[in-house]
Parts: sequence; structure tokens; C-alpha cells
Amino acid sequence: MSAASRPLRIAVTDPIMSAFADDLRRTERPHEWVFADPGVSGSARAAIDGADVVICSRLTTDDMAGADHVRLVHATGAGVDRIDAEAVPDGVPLCNTGHHGPAIAEHVIMTALMLRRRALEADAEMRRGEWRTIATVPGSPPAGVPYHRSLAGSTLGLIGYGEIGRSVAHLAKAFGMRVVALRRHPDAGGPGTELLDRVYGEEQLHPMLRESDVVVVTAPLTESTRGMIDADALAQLHADALIVNVARGALIDEDALYAALAEARIGGAAIDVWWDAPQGAEAPPVVQRFAALDRVVLTPHHSGHAGEVFTARAADIARNIDLLDAGLPLERQVR
Repeated sequence: MSAASRPLRIAVTDPIMSAFADDLRRTERPHEWVFADPGVSGSARAAIDGADVVICSRLTTDDMAGADHVRLVHATGAGVDRIDAEAVPDGVPLCNTGHHGPAIAEHVIMTALMLRRRALEADAEMRRGEWRTIATVPGSPPAGVPYHRSLAGSTLGLIGYGEIGRSVAHLAKAFGMRVVALRRHPDAGGPGTELLDRVYGEEQLHPMLRESDVVVVTAPLTESTRGMIDADALAQLHADALIVNVARGALIDEDALYAALAEARIGGAAIDVWWDAPQGAEAPPVVQRFAALDRVVLTPHHSGHAGEVFTARAADIARNIDLLDAGLPLERQVR
């Protein structure tokens, strides 16, 4: 029996995507599905053994030991930095998926509004039984309560302009913001270009930061972007500027960001992505470091975790399985 006529053996090692098994199985014909158990050591490797397709968020060379039949490795998200390059055999395509842009954009605007409108402080004060407004506690900060700053008329600076950046730009424009972006190819056109008031090249990070009131980090993590937001970069921001990271923690220098916030040299930060991997449901120690600061919104890498995102991702993966099964070109192949 030919490989094209037999059902494919498909290994799923991402526990989040496993919850959408019914959506994954909506392929044109039935296949053999094996779902790894994250609570069992070696479960991923056992599931991958003999598989034609590997669906994963992480992948190591140990996971792929002896995986001689794999014809497709499919990431369950946009990022592939947790998939070891050496783990994907030569000639085997690696594909990703997306759909997280609108959900993450909502998170960006939500956290920017929380920081701009002092939602954290006001909520804490109310819970303490205090009623602190510009009417009841007038005067200049820190003794008095400051006025809010509207997003309208402010400048939002995007580091990276892919799916997430474009989605953020759409919402920012609806709030009356100017939008500038740092792009690897500043002259590139494409969807969403009309939303940008100004485009900077990747060597113009500091000028872009000086212009921005809200900085949103959306770039992928590569060797060239690792640590790109360092102490010198943060020093370009004005005292009221906000920074929102929804990309990867390592794009920002942890110590530099902590110092800028602790010394009130920037207005605040929303951190959804972190430098240390969590151990199960326990937050890594770095979270407590930032939790001791004011003017920060801390979330556990969940900005894109809308149910609709994963339903759409499962549909993408099922379609690529159908294309592989039919011998047709795959979609969203990254290497």
C-alpha cells in the first residue's frame, strides 16, 4: 500500500492543541491520531515514533530520535523558536499557523488603557475603601491624583509589523492614535501599509522610540533581535512612555527594564512574555521581581489565548494535512 493511500499517523504533542482534537480531525479522510500525555515522561517521543506528521509547540532532537517516517512538522503557533532546527530532518517542511493577531491586539490596547487610566491604582484604592479622584485629592502628583492621558493623539510605535503588528495598528487607528513601525524592509508594501504614519528601518530603533508614547514589541526572537531593547534603547523613551511586550521576553534586557521601571524613568510596562520558563503552574521567580513594582501589568503569556484562535489554528493544520495527503504544496511553510 502506498504512503498516499494509507492513513497518516499523526502525533500531537502540544497539550493545548490536543484540547481541539475534534477540530484537528476534520480532515478530508480519517487518519491515525496519537496524542502525547504531558504528564508522562517520554510520551512525546513515543507518540512521534512511526509518525508521518508531528504537531507540536516544542520539539527536541531527543523527541525525534528514530522518527524516520516524518513528512511534516507543524508548529501550533506562529513562533518556531522552541523547535530545535536540528530536530527537523533535512527536506522535511516546517509550517506554522497564526490567527492570534486580533486577540493579542485587544490585549495590547487593554493593557495600554489600564496603565494610561491608572486602573490598577484606582482598583487597589477602592478595595482599601478610598475614593481618590482629581476632585477629592486635588494637586500635582505624587500627593494629588493625576489626570488621565487619552490614547487619542498619542503615537504608538510597533517593533515588527507582521500579523500582530497589523492587528494592533488597526485598533490603534480606531482609538485615534498615530502609528509608526520599525521594519526590516521599510520600503516594503503589503497589507496594512496604509495604516502607518511613518516607517523606520531596523537601524533606526532609537529615533522611533523617542517618537513613541506606547511601544509594542511584536518582532520574532532571533539572534539579531535578542536583547535589542537594552538600557540605551530604554533611555530613549520619555518619562510617560509605556512598553508592551507580546513577543518574547528575551527581546528586552530584563535588568534594564526593571531598572527603568524601578527608577520611574518610563511610565509603565505590560509584560505578557517572560525570560524564564514556568515550572508547571508556578510562576518563575522573575515574575515576583516585577510584581513588586508599581505601574506594571503582568500576565502569563495568554494575550492570544482566545478560543477562536485555536479553532482557527486547528483548521489550518487540518488543511495542511489534507494538502500533504494529496501531494500538493503546503501553506505557511517557514522552512
